[in-house]
Amino acid sequence: MTLTSFGPANRIARTAETHPLTWRLRDDGEPVWLDEYQAKNGYAAAHKAFADMAQDDIVQTVKDAGLKGRGGAGFPTGVKWGLMPKDESMNIRYLLCNADEMEPNTWKDRMLMEQLPHLLIEGMLISARALKTYRGYIFLRGEYTTAAVHLRRAVEEAKAAGLLGKNILGSGFDFELFVHTGAGRYICGEETALINSLEGRRANPRSKPPFPAAVGVWGKPTCVNNVETLCNVPAIIGNGVDWYKSLAREGSEDHGTKLMGFSGKVKNPGLWELPFGVTARELFEDYAGGMRDGFTLKCWQPGGAGTGFLLPEHLDAQMYAGGIAKVGTRMGTGLAMAVDDSVNMVSLLRNMEQFFARESCGFCTPCRDGLPWSVKLLMAIEKGEGQPGDIETLLGLVGFLGPGKTFCAHAPGAVEPLGSAIKYFRPEFEAGIAQAKPGVPPLARPIVIGA
Repeated sequence: MTLTSFGPANRIARTAETHPLTWRLRDDGEPVWLDEYQAKNGYAAAHKAFADMAQDDIVQTVKDAGLKGRGGAGFPTGVKWGLMPKDESMNIRYLLCNADEMEPNTWKDRMLMEQLPHLLIEGMLISARALKTYRGYIFLRGEYTTAAVHLRRAVEEAKAAGLLGKNILGSGFDFELFVHTGAGRYICGEETALINSLEGRRANPRSKPPFPAAVGVWGKPTCVNNVETLCNVPAIIGNGVDWYKSLAREGSEDHGTKLMGFSGKVKNPGLWELPFGVTARELFEDYAGGMRDGFTLKCWQPGGAGTGFLLPEHLDAQMYAGGIAKVGTRMGTGLAMAVDDSVNMVSLLRNMEQFFARESCGFCTPCRDGLPWSVKLLMAIEKGEGQPGDIETLLGLVGFLGPGKTFCAHAPGAVEPLGSAIKYFRPEFEAGIAQAKPGVPPLARPIVIGA
């Protein structure tokens, strides 16, 4: 898998002015350690934040820049930071980095942590200064063993250089940072489930309110941000709001750049840092190179398994939250997947829903019972043993498990691709419905909740 931010045929060079996340990457893919990172202007933004900016000014700068969360939800980062309490007596507070990247077809945070670990540490250091947090945790997907090794080495380098620990840069500000590996649960990507897991509890989402900014880790004010989100902070502080806003393409309501990618049977599957507002067609044709010889694009997902399917005719949509919303789904993580014409959509959806059903925390009934029910129906349709009414039942589940119907966003994300697949490829589902013999009524399908 290519991990690069170069354009077609390497014609577009990475520069600090155009590729704030990836310009420091080495061509050989090796990590950028402290000496090289500092030689490439690393920690300059942290020095600026500590020496020249008040803590509230850092928060306001991030808010003015319009930075939004890069984990998939897209919530404004500065607004989230502003929810942290102003009361100086509440001096125990935490900053958590959500590095539990388990969305199928998404690997962008992995690249940043493996190859640019100090960029994440600098982003967390500046954020901790702004939020007055004295301790931070990188909650890392357990399978990312290489990232864990690289992050821990980078943390030790930063400590030795006086960039973490006590009295950082002579400011009197203390910040400790720890790498915590998770146990492999998709639901830990939900911030309150992540907090429960960090505390040693079962990874169930919490009721909100209270939000983590008020009651988070061990009952203290807590801010949770995604890896890519935090990696944007140094460039915003170092280069300013106007520069950051100028990076996006005309028409985009989102600012800055985004790590985007394409996987599937494309000629050049990979990951690139691109400005918000590029079209999906540009990403698919110019960067991913289109489909491999002998394959035709059937449909695509714009940002992970939890986003709806789109057709080739939707490739002209701009890659930003509002642009993808106009064609009926969410941008999600921004890493798209191409589905070729050899793929049966029923089999693909059965595979997806099995994953989502297995990863449900089981806390609320619609998700716990609804997702296995969808799997059972899809398995029958896949075998040609579906019963009349099964498709309508699946569509009913899409509604019952939609936004606002469950405790967290796991179930709505799980059924969004199912609803879109039936919308665009219903004949493939109908082909799996068994035809009743003349004079023989179809078998009644027993509904066993939770089976």
